[in-house]
Amino acid sequence: MLALTPLEGFPFIQKGDDLVVSILNSLTLTNITLKENDILVLAQKIVSKSEGRIIDLSSVRPSLEAKKIADKCEKDPRLIELILQESKDIIRVRPGTIIVEHRLGFICASAGIDHSNVTFLNTESENFVLLLPENPDLSAQIIRKRIKELFGINIGVMIIDSHGRAWRLGVVGVSIGFSGIPGIINMRGQPDLFGGKLRITEISAADELAAAASMVMGQAAEGFPIIHVRGFPYPLRNGNFHELIRPIEDDLFR
Repeated sequence: MLALTPLEGFPFIQKGDDLVVSILNSLTLTNITLKENDILVLAQKIVSKSEGRIIDLSSVRPSLEAKKIADKCEKDPRLIELILQESKDIIRVRPGTIIVEHRLGFICASAGIDHSNVTFLNTESENFVLLLPENPDLSAQIIRKRIKELFGINIGVMIIDSHGRAWRLGVVGVSIGFSGIPGIINMRGQPDLFGGKLRITEISAADELAAAASMVMGQAAEGFPIIHVRGFPYPLRNGNFHELIRPIEDDLFR
């Protein structure tokens, strides 16, 4: 049975903090002992903060292009400059919204750059923003490797963020990087309930788990940035985020 448990007592993270030490302390506080094939799901914010991805907007000098786009979408040109630096391509611009292809390969709003829950001082929070981790797959891999070295067990590690979706309102948790977890489960050729063979079914197992973990984490002031997962219904394997990216030649929506 799939069980998702938020880890208790996880500290506020700052640049340079050791996430593995904090994870192990929180596992102890939550009375959880890691076992083979468990998974740890981490909120993007704690990874970004530990890697020093907080940017003071007062230090950003916007380019002419950033200023032009800022006029169209009615956003701070300094923020737009960071979005341009984090993006491969601009997909759509309208007042209040800029949709981009992030340099990591996925489509999202504002390159995933966030204002919320960034600093401790509310009076300064609007002047600081948080970028996504430089390489979320690598970040997950490093955490997973250290835990394997410490305990000799194979676990999965996933980093998630909240993204909007075309044609639907609201955000949902999605994976932006992982290690030791399958991204896609190919069900083609498997029998359906009535003995027929599935022809096109591929399950985004990583994103399904990300959405479940995001619901347990919460989106506001809940304070549960790490979720322990046991009973994942698919075998763990060496997957990576790029399994989830639809090739542009197959993209019917751009």
